[in-house]
This record gives sequence, C-alpha cells and structure tokens, in this order.
Amino acid sequence: MNRTTVSLIAGVAALAAVTGFASMSEPDTSGTDTAKAAAQLPVERTSLLCPAPSTSDLAETAYTSFTPVAEGTGDDGAAELTAAGEESADGKTDADKGDKKDDGKDGKEKAVLTPKEPGKPVTGEASGAESPALVGTAEGRFAPGWTVQQTTEIVAGSGRGLLGTNCSAPDTEFWFPGASTAKERTDYAHLTNPDDSAAVADIELYGKDGALKSTVGEGIQIPPHSSEAVLLSTLVDEPQTNLTVHVTVRSGRVAAAVQAIDDKLGGDWLGPSTDPAGSLVLPGIPKDATSVRLVAFAPGDADADLKVRLASPNGPITPAGNETLHIKAGMTAAIDLGDVTRGEAGSLMLTPTGRPTPVVAALKVTRGKGDKQETAFIPATGPVDARATAADNRSKGSTLSLVAPGRAAKVKVTASAGSGGGTAASKTYTIKGGTTQNVELPVPSGLKGTYALTVEPQSGGPVYAARMLEEASGGVPMFTVQTLPDDRGTVEVPDAAEDLSVLQK
Repeated sequence: MNRTTVSLIAGVAALAAVTGFASMSEPDTSGTDTAKAAAQLPVERTSLLCPAPSTSDLAETAYTSFTPVAEGTGDDGAAELTAAGEESADGKTDADKGDKKDDGKDGKEKAVLTPKEPGKPVTGEASGAESPALVGTAEGRFAPGWTVQQTTEIVAGSGRGLLGTNCSAPDTEFWFPGASTAKERTDYAHLTNPDDSAAVADIELYGKDGALKSTVGEGIQIPPHSSEAVLLSTLVDEPQTNLTVHVTVRSGRVAAAVQAIDDKLGGDWLGPSTDPAGSLVLPGIPKDATSVRLVAFAPGDADADLKVRLASPNGPITPAGNETLHIKAGMTAAIDLGDVTRGEAGSLMLTPTGRPTPVVAALKVTRGKGDKQETAFIPATGPVDARATAADNRSKGSTLSLVAPGRAAKVKVTASAGSGGGTAASKTYTIKGGTTQNVELPVPSGLKGTYALTVEPQSGGPVYAARMLEEASGGVPMFTVQTLPDDRGTVEVPDAAEDLSVLQK
C-alpha cells in the first residue's frame, strides 16, 4: 500500500468530520467489493452567525446557546459568540487593526456567549439599537447540533413585536419568498461574513411579473467578520407587495436573513426557504392565526402546479377555493388562505399535481385583530432526519408542532436542563400520517431560566417540526415561529479499511 493512498483516506475522513458536508453513496449491489459501511461521526467544527437584531432603541434581545449531548465527541472543545467587526474609515475591521473590546486580560474580543457544557443552555443579553451582528464558532464536543436562538422584544414603535431567528451557518445561496417593498413594509437583507477575506454577493428580486431590473444589488461587498444590511426598497423603483429575494455569493460565504418590519403589523425575521423542491412542507401554523398568506416562486424554466393541503390534527384538508396554486416560471405567486387553521394545529403541504417542478415557498402568518395584530413567517423547511433543536423555551409561551406528511411517525422530544437549573425530561409521541400535532411539552423538573427542546424521530415516516414562542404585551399577541430542520450534527464517513481495494485499482 503506498502512502499517498493512506494519506488520501485520512484526509477525506478528517475533512468530512470538520465540514459536516461529506456524504456516502448507496452501497454497490453489483457484486463489486466497495465500501460496505459508513461510520456516523460527529462534526468537529460548526459556525453560526446572528444578524444585528434591531435598529430600535427599545429593543431587548436574548441569546440562548445550546449543544445536545452527543456520543463520540471526546472531552475537548469550546464555543463562543463574539461581535462582528465594524469597518472603519480606512476600510479595515476592528480585527484588522487589533482594536477590539478588551476583556481586561488578553486583549481579545469579549464573548457575548461562552457555553460551559453540552446539555445545558447558556444565555446572554443585548439592549438598544447598537447591538451588532455576532459571529460564532463551536469545536469538539460543542460542535454537533450547536444551536443559537436570537429573540428580540420591541414593545412599541417600528417593528413592535417578538422577532426571533435561529442563528445560521454560512452558505453561498439563499431564497426568501415572502419579502416586500410595499409602502407599509421596511425589509432589510442582512448579510454576515464570518471569514478573514471580503465576500461579494448579489441580491436579485422577483415579483409577480418576473425579475425586477436593478444593478444596485450586484457586487455587494461584505468586509471580513462584518455584516451589511441592505434595504430592499432601494433596489427597485416601484413598490412590490409579494417578492422573492435570491441571494447568491460570488466569492466567500455569508449567512443571510431578511428582517421584515410592518408599520401596523409588527415584524419578524424571514428565514430562507429550503432548497427548491417539487414537494414542500411548511410546519407550525398557529391554531389561532387570523390570516395566512402563501408566497411561492418557481426558479427554473418550467411552470409549477401545486396541490395545497393543510395537515390538521385529524388528517389532510384541502382549503376551499385554494385547492391548487399555479406558479409561472421565474415569477412570484401568492394566495391568501385566511384563517385556514380554524382553531386547530396545522401545517401546509405542497405537492405537484403532475410532473414535479422545483419551487420555494414561505407563509406570512398574522395573529390578532385591528390594531392588536402581529406577524411572523414560516419558510418551507426540511425534515428532521436524526435530530433538531429549538433553544430559548420558557416555562410559558412555547408550542412545539410536529407533522408527519406521509406515514405515521414515532418521535422523542427531550427538554434539557434549564439555564439556571433543573433536570432534563423526555416524552415520546406518535404522530399519525397526514396530521399535525401541537404536543404537550415535557418540562424540566425544578426549571430555572430557559431550556432547549430536542426532537429525535424514532421510527416511521418523515417528521417536520416548528416551535412558536409567544408573549402578550399591551393586548398584542406577539409571537415568532422557528422551523427545525435537521441539525446535521453527524456526517457519514466511509470506513478506510473497506475502501483500500477501490483506491488501489
């Protein structure tokens, strides 16, 4: 065996464990002696980025970090969230100049959050309009499934409401159906760069008639370890009520999120839709939603025709008058579903009526009436394959929705210890096929502070999940919904011994 072959195998295994993006193809069934097994290894490094929370002086933001306990991680590792650097007049960031907030000991940037151990949440706070975007890294035992929730409460003024988002990993492409440049909306695309070199991104907007012409959204520079907020209305000449935002990265990588602020209906974060697909699930519509709008976009060259169904607690329901949705290629379509849940838990299921055509989609959801309304967004999301986590749950005001769009599924839900104390607790639920269930949450005994919820499918068909946080203020039903895709805490790595014969041929 030559050393090049051995080094290649070791390098592949190490790269997969670090990045979390390696995959293993299906075993060869033709009789060839190829890899027969793949080991599930925990990722060794994870990056998460949090956008700047608000421009309101009344904003109060809570950060909650949590890593589930995972097997095979060892005892080493660390995690922290620090403020993203700000670009100075000479074009250098604080990191470039060494001009950082000093913790009084070694001149390093003082961390906003520093988790102490997996299995127990840690919290932090920020106030006012000057709170920066955050850049975070977790390594070793803190990396697999690392989750950070950013929750902002604004009691009055622009953006009044509860704004929540899962801090996200950097990537190179994002889709945001549900944005708007209407006169009552102020929507910003937040782009955060975690790396040591500048990133360059483009923002494209698509309305009901197709692409909107704009050169302003091309070649946006995001300095190293920094964040840029781009006001969407500055990219187009005419207001557009229903927009799809497409962010692509020419060089580097960024995390992206859209902050949507309505003059009368509050505001929230619009997270990216899952990758374009023929069938989509949008879980966790509040049972008391007074208005639900579906916004969808077909990014390819073919039109899409979708069947629209609601997964209720008793099975699939087709909304009267909105049985199907036709989406022209390259155009944004929207339909108003009204109070589609009618007092029951629900999730929207979109399936092709004929040949599948990839689409992206999101829901704008409203609760309350009159001047006491609040909005949130639910993008289409992926299933929970192995595990997903929602941080920042409180003793009151947390609702977990689980939906099994196909076959019935058995799901284990674990409530962690509290950030200030308490003992973890678990429950197992059976979700009937085609239904959504708002499950009764396990609550840690002796709970102090906030806790995390971890969702783990045990058997059956695919499971999708979402968590709603709610808090009443002045009669306004403030709320935010976070979808829970798989945390990608492990990767499949081929067994090196099994692959030697293949690499030597």
